[in-house]
Amino acid sequence: MILNGKGAAPGAAVGGIFIYNEKFHIPAQAAVPSGEEQIHLDRYLLIKNKVLNELDEIKLSVQKIDPAKASIFDAHKEIADDIIINEEIPAKILNEKWAGDWAIYQVYETVMSVLRKTADPLIAERAVDFDDVRARFLKLWYLESNSDNKDIISDDLKIQNLSNLKEPVIIAAVDLKPSDTACLNKDKVLAILTEQGGLTSHTAIIAKSYGIPAVLGIKGLLENVKQGQMAAVDAEKGIVYLDPKEDIVNELVNKSNTFHNDKQETDQFKIQKARTSCGEEIDIGLNVSNSNDEELGAQKFTDYAGLYRTEFLFMGKNKLPTEEEQFKSYKKILECFGEKPVVIRILDIGADKQLTSLEQKKEDNPFLGNRGLRFCFSYPDIFKTQIRACLRASVCGNLYLMLPMVTSLDDILKAKEIIKEEKDTLINEGIKIGEYKFGIMIEIPGIAFIIDKIIEEIDFASIGSNDLCQYLCAADRMNSAVEPYYQQYHPAMFRIIKEIVNVFSKEGKPISICGELGSDPAAVPVLIGLGMRKLSMGAASVAAVKKTIAGFSLEKTQELAENVLKLSCAAQIEELLKK
Repeated sequence: MILNGKGAAPGAAVGGIFIYNEKFHIPAQAAVPSGEEQIHLDRYLLIKNKVLNELDEIKLSVQKIDPAKASIFDAHKEIADDIIINEEIPAKILNEKWAGDWAIYQVYETVMSVLRKTADPLIAERAVDFDDVRARFLKLWYLESNSDNKDIISDDLKIQNLSNLKEPVIIAAVDLKPSDTACLNKDKVLAILTEQGGLTSHTAIIAKSYGIPAVLGIKGLLENVKQGQMAAVDAEKGIVYLDPKEDIVNELVNKSNTFHNDKQETDQFKIQKARTSCGEEIDIGLNVSNSNDEELGAQKFTDYAGLYRTEFLFMGKNKLPTEEEQFKSYKKILECFGEKPVVIRILDIGADKQLTSLEQKKEDNPFLGNRGLRFCFSYPDIFKTQIRACLRASVCGNLYLMLPMVTSLDDILKAKEIIKEEKDTLINEGIKIGEYKFGIMIEIPGIAFIIDKIIEEIDFASIGSNDLCQYLCAADRMNSAVEPYYQQYHPAMFRIIKEIVNVFSKEGKPISICGELGSDPAAVPVLIGLGMRKLSMGAASVAAVKKTIAGFSLEKTQELAENVLKLSCAAQIEELLKK
């Protein structure tokens, strides 16, 4: 039997199936019996303490396996102990008479629904962490329940983990939560198969970083596999063979060996400086979404932080972060990178990214609406608080302050005036301000075509290729119906990048790219050939991109770029790059 899904992490594997099946009991919408409100509240408070203790215990055990992954449980403790959540749940129980399990479920669901709607996959994936913590609360709720709930308590409610696998297996699951993957003993996992999840899901990201082949989005997976059943996985093609024939086994064993040899070779490039075969140096930046130790650990392999997405400090919360909370986060990343530049992008809210802490007007066309810098101008108090926090942190490292969604020179001048006002205020308050650079995201075609007219007002810029492509092709990147029209290899993309790079090169100012195109090994040689010398990406892409760069001379990249600029459509460019 053959199953099909999406190849989310490359490689191949042959081995026995291990079914990891954690069923989730969704509570009914119910009212607490009259007079039992305090009983439900007390049970919630008891369970909260058990959740925090349990997370501490798991963190200690995970530290022995993979210390970097242990920080996931610190993040989960912060969620479980969140002030707003722990005000909302008791209020729903006491004031609105919600049953405790329904209150837990619905309060978390409100936060998660906002996070899930975002197009930025790294922000959307934060919903998985909240879901993970909620599942832990509800399992313990039913385990603590009285005899009326004994029918719910089963093996499905026992909290499992993947740290105690006895032999190498192929994991089959509905999906894997962050706590599952943190506990995962990667040396005992041959491949990962799930019914849910896509190419940007948490499971896909972890599988790539661990070098574990993964096929996700397999419909009916758990209905068709058996515990211990032999399977062969071709993650490149997104195919799973159940009870495979000998020729398939031999083919995929050979493919697996080749993949692991190639990965070992690729990983050696991670610690090296990125250079072309003729010695031209390329700066590799790190895209950062969270200032936790796990994510910041990749700084030692990179030359700068090319993008710090500050949305994570704001989203999924019922209260805006204070100036002090923001300052601590910015200070941490600046100190971590030391003298290396750290590009902090000002709050990019709007469109698909909404705040639960703020009532925002519904827009018919939000991607062309009040987002990014426009949002900041609409909420000057939020903007000024963030600017103050950034400027205070500037003494801790090499700050590059970047504005998102810039449309015109007027936008730049208005923002610079606000920044100057806040800087003067801080100085008058006796607060020391360090040196910093001022720049913009280039993601709107209009600003790209007048970049030569506004370059005197900025110190640097970064091309946000995802949104630039979206606006250039007039194709919503969240709308699957127009997916064929969202073409990152569109000839206009490479032409507009060439013009931008030419302007910055002439002025001697840094230009970077921080979208998906900059981490695509097929596109990287073209970008270098167009004159790009700074590429920023997620940690999982660093080694492969450095290896790609090492395989090209500067002359070869320029020749490739010239050929790309001669082509008329995305399909032709893709065919050329695949060769």
